[in-house]
Amino acid sequence: MLLQLISSVGTCLCVLLGVAFFTLLERKVLGYVQIRKGPNKVGLWGILQPFADAVKLFVKQKATPHDSNQLLFWFAPSLGLILALSVWHLYPSNFSFKTVCWGLLLFFCITSLNVYSTMLAGWASNSKYAFLGALRAAAQTISYEVSMLLVLLFSSLLLTSSSWDIAVNSSFPIFLLLIPMMVVWFTSTVAETNRAPFDFAEGESELVSGFNVEFGGGLFALLFLGEYANILFMSVVTSVWFFSGSVLVPIALSTLSLFFACMFLFVRGAYPRYRYDLLMMLCWKSFLPFVLCALMLNILSMTL
Repeated sequence: MLLQLISSVGTCLCVLLGVAFFTLLERKVLGYVQIRKGPNKVGLWGILQPFADAVKLFVKQKATPHDSNQLLFWFAPSLGLILALSVWHLYPSNFSFKTVCWGLLLFFCITSLNVYSTMLAGWASNSKYAFLGALRAAAQTISYEVSMLLVLLFSSLLLTSSSWDIAVNSSFPIFLLLIPMMVVWFTSTVAETNRAPFDFAEGESELVSGFNVEFGGGLFALLFLGEYANILFMSVVTSVWFFSGSVLVPIALSTLSLFFACMFLFVRGAYPRYRYDLLMMLCWKSFLPFVLCALMLNILSMTL
């Protein structure tokens, strides 16, 4: 029991450290995309910049909006971070103490709760801008969650397993069978994590800053950490369920996951923000029918 607790704490610390340096990587990549240096003053090559940002955020004065629901205002960022760290215990590793047989189902359950942290954060702030951003983010998250989970079901049926460890040890990369499904999956993960060009939950030019406009200091840092932890884990999900058989070695899994995490950054640097109505039509009129047809054909081929 003690070793399992130590393993869980170690996993959370490693994720938070990875998130810290991923933010540095993002700022460096976006800097070079825009022909500038990015962070390069704090420490050697700016490598201490994430720690400086953490100190700056957590020592700032804690402010709570007037007439806000203070309990939910403080609880919502914590819920987002807890959910983001919880899914990391599904990470396939030889050092895990327990293997979840229905790990994919548990992933579905945990990710479906992410919308509540966004809604609570926007509603508890007692701000029209925050509430509008929360409503828009909730609609976007729920919509793309449907197509995202159906794509994962497609991979699960092809691998005939819902366990992460069995998926990693599979002998055939799924993405070779249906490459357009991989495109649908990646686009859905970008929209699910509220990243540019689908960052309508945090539309600075439209909603000041979206659902998190009233959050500052440590509470904003918790929301920030939860978002980036989800981005990194979605990259791991892509590596495990679409490139199974290619990631048997841990270093291969880490390298492939880092590549997909960098794809989030390249997409942000390359594309302008999409229109919200087109984003919703893309999901309900394009992605969802395509995924349902592919899933139906997959089930028919298994029954014949």
